[in-house]
Amino acid sequence: MRGLIVGVLVALAQGALATDLPEPLSDGDFRPVRGEEAALGQLLFYDPLLSGNKEVACATCHHPSLGTGDGLSLSLGDGGKGLGLKRVVDSQNLPEQRVPRNAQPLFNLGAKQIRALFHDGRVEVDAARASGLRTPLEDEMIGGFASIISAQTMFPVLSGDEMAGHYSENNISQAVRRGTLTGKNGAWDLIAQRVAKVPQYANDFVAVYPHINRPDDIAFTDVSNAIAVFMELEWRSDTAPFDAVLRGQGSLSTDAGKGMELFYGAAGCASCHSGALLTDHGFHAMGQPQLGPGKGARFESHARDEGRFRVTGVEADKYAFRTPSLRNVVLTGPWGHAGAYSDLTAFVAGHADPRAALAAFDRSGAILTEFDAADWRIMDDPAEVAAIANAVKIDPVLLTAQEVAEVVAFLGTLTDTAAQTGRLGVPKSVPSGLAVPNP
Repeated sequence: MRGLIVGVLVALAQGALATDLPEPLSDGDFRPVRGEEAALGQLLFYDPLLSGNKEVACATCHHPSLGTGDGLSLSLGDGGKGLGLKRVVDSQNLPEQRVPRNAQPLFNLGAKQIRALFHDGRVEVDAARASGLRTPLEDEMIGGFASIISAQTMFPVLSGDEMAGHYSENNISQAVRRGTLTGKNGAWDLIAQRVAKVPQYANDFVAVYPHINRPDDIAFTDVSNAIAVFMELEWRSDTAPFDAVLRGQGSLSTDAGKGMELFYGAAGCASCHSGALLTDHGFHAMGQPQLGPGKGARFESHARDEGRFRVTGVEADKYAFRTPSLRNVVLTGPWGHAGAYSDLTAFVAGHADPRAALAAFDRSGAILTEFDAADWRIMDDPAEVAAIANAVKIDPVLLTAQEVAEVVAFLGTLTDTAAQTGRLGVPKSVPSGLAVPNP
């Protein structure tokens, strides 16, 4: 009923809306956070100490100045220098490959609705498991992660392409190579030991967590829990113009209002981008172009990325990827699981007719750091492109250029300046003394 009332208010400015809008977000939709825990997590998020070679921080690929991403189609983690569009290959530490998927934005990760993370959902809430989570580690997954976003941090720090570095370079990457991830001197423990040796971190962890009495008590789960709380506080997003509309306290411009009517009506966007987070939390094959190394084991020679299928093994899940939240979407390009589109208008138009867009894809829309890599192996193979196209199950939606522009105008109302700036901001320095990633 409230959605209909809001629809009437908006209709005064830009015409009737054919469907209910979602209920607005409230404090009850988010996990509570402690300020002192978030402040500790802020320092850890920006500290390269957590990476194998002490050169890559979480913020390297997820920086607020770049919409909590890095502005690239595919990141360069370990083996890169600089930030965002200025990031280049380090000739003294060559990367093996690009990170296979686009760096996802970090907005609203503290929302209770979120029960799966990563493009393929390989980390999921699962009450049937001892850890409360389903992950690729299966029964080896340890407990102690306070939230799903805390558990998510286990992947980048173990990835050679992202943060760990490669096998001969440091003790963390060597532990990963041996498969020694948990337990004493496992990869996670080695990271925790590094943190515990920094006096400010040692004191802060003892002050913030009652179960930690001395530095040796610090575990990787404590590190990841603090980082998670920081992200949950820093990038909560529920004060955009769209939120004012949902609360009956604002209206939209004519074009944005028409775009909202299309979004919730004829364009069918809300069939997947539903709810206040603008996602159904599901997985759909949308025919996105595939570039880069793909997602496979190192012994596999292909460059394809079959998405959710790699998690479930279910044929119907081939080339399906998690529906992203559209919060702050204007800020979070390039778009697509491989960042194939750097123009949001082109992305929206292509999303309406995925098969046609795949066939006509313009590779110049990708933003890639110069690197000697076979980035277009899949798109150069007609059989691979056909497999991606054949997985698409939705019917095309015919939108005029003006209608696409109106939808994009509506998407602009999802930009939340408070979340864009962040609550705590970028620290000037971190306790390790290492360089804070900055443009």
